[in-house]
Amino acid sequence: MRTFLMPKDLTRLSAVELARLIRTRKLSPVEVTEAHLAAIERLNPAVNAFCTVVPDKALAWARQAEAAVKKRGKLGPLHGVPVAIKDLTATADIRTTFGSTLYRDHVPTEDAEVVRRLKAAGAVVLGKTNTPEFGAGANTFNKVFGATRNPWNTALSASGSTGGGAAALAARMTPLAEGTDFGGSLRTPAAFCGVVGLRTTAGLVTRQPVTLPWHDQSVTGPMARSAEDCALLLDAMTGFSLKSPLSAAPPWRSAREAVAKARTLRGLRLAYAPDIAGIGVDRDIERLCRAAAQDLRDARATVDEIEISMGDGRDAFLALRGEAMVGNHLDKLERIGELGDNLAGNIRAGLALTVTDIARAERKRAEIWHRWRALLERYDLILTPATPVPPFPVEKNYPDVVEGRKLQNYMDWIGPTFLVSLAVLPAVSVPAGLTPAKLPVGLQIIGPRFSEPLILSAAKFVEETHPIGLPPNC
Repeated sequence: MRTFLMPKDLTRLSAVELARLIRTRKLSPVEVTEAHLAAIERLNPAVNAFCTVVPDKALAWARQAEAAVKKRGKLGPLHGVPVAIKDLTATADIRTTFGSTLYRDHVPTEDAEVVRRLKAAGAVVLGKTNTPEFGAGANTFNKVFGATRNPWNTALSASGSTGGGAAALAARMTPLAEGTDFGGSLRTPAAFCGVVGLRTTAGLVTRQPVTLPWHDQSVTGPMARSAEDCALLLDAMTGFSLKSPLSAAPPWRSAREAVAKARTLRGLRLAYAPDIAGIGVDRDIERLCRAAAQDLRDARATVDEIEISMGDGRDAFLALRGEAMVGNHLDKLERIGELGDNLAGNIRAGLALTVTDIARAERKRAEIWHRWRALLERYDLILTPATPVPPFPVEKNYPDVVEGRKLQNYMDWIGPTFLVSLAVLPAVSVPAGLTPAKLPVGLQIIGPRFSEPLILSAAKFVEETHPIGLPPNC
């Protein structure tokens, strides 16, 4: 029996529900894809979340998915469900610019491993979402496509570097989005746009092709509008691969099943830390995150409030980021003047490092890791605000003041996320409420390696008790 829904209603369904309705032949993959393409046509001009849309390819894949449903063939977990791919991730025969004028017309001949996996799971690729140049920046802007705007208020930033994916999700242009995270690129856009962004355990999602395959601070991960949808996408992304030296198979059967079955957090020891970076936190954000953390007691978890600061890891992260930027862009040094200020500045900072600087950073990184490890032996999960500030004007590169304190570096404001990346831990940002200005706030939930199902289960209880509704006009 077919389910008849208006196109706008289709774009408000969860990915889990879309997959179920398609699998049971109550929805057509073609009408689902058409509904999301119509939403992109209607909403993207104001938001600029998608930088490349491929309607002909998407509809062709949707028709193939529909034929498979009619033949009652074997269907993947994402069969017929639309997905958006970040413009840092290679897509065969679809323009991939990395947000750089140097690659304005670049079209790869092969899919990245994660895209191949998503297609194998039955997903329909809608196109590419905007990113700062090579992901260097926490405000999504580049010289090729301009700025991505926040659907909750288009005068404000969607953050970055997966800002395009987060904005597309919030505006109901896609039910799922792929992204990457080095210093917080899945988590800060999720916080600003009111969606769920998961930084994964290094090696869990294969990063191929990649220039530095042993680099473990930069990861690929899922973004969605709910914890369960995020888990569904995560399951499709994961799996051991010989293409990566860090690749590891997930030590669970299905993250989505674990999240769906979670009925309580009984027995979990949680800790809420209001300011892990030591830079201050906006009062409304801290108040909402504290309340969301404390409310998890209703799900039978114990919640302690603790004071910790990992802020002394700042210089170590910046040094190791600089080293990675030089390694990733070694072939572009002669063209550094053609790169944007953020990327060029990161590369120059890396070039100025000495071996002693890098060695010192690695020693501090080890120290920070052991402090996180000891903390996660006492508590199952650590909760903290994902960002110290609410969304700022889209024209600004970064906020230079937090609670009256001037920041030293354009990266400092994402300290709450990059100090987690420094220790290579998984973490999620989940909506925890709206500020008085009706802007989303993200609660960051941090766990030990390979604890993604547990992290997402806790996130599910947060979103259920603190729903934020829809952005205006969506």
